[in-house]
Amino acid sequence: MTVNVLVPTPLRKYTGEKETVQVAAGTIALLVADLENQYPGIAARITDEQGELRRFINIYVNEEDIRFLAGKDTPIQDGDNVSIVPAIAGG
Repeated sequence: MTVNVLVPTPLRKYTGEKETVQVAAGTIALLVADLENQYPGIAARITDEQGELRRFINIYVNEEDIRFLAGKDTPIQDGDNVSIVPAIAGG
């Protein structure tokens, strides 16, 4: 199963500056594990010490926020597009 992942600029140093990478995964949790396997160090920027997704990281599967789906257990299928989007705060 191949999933396209859009990598935000701050995380591209882990992917060799690649904007899009492909991983094999069936859920968001497995996607993060595969990203870490291929690009060591990236998972620590996406998940906390307990393996939970960080609050300031938003992940979308085909433009749907996984917080409104099944979180890290959200299923992903062959050909899906996953976007990792860091939250931006300001005032």
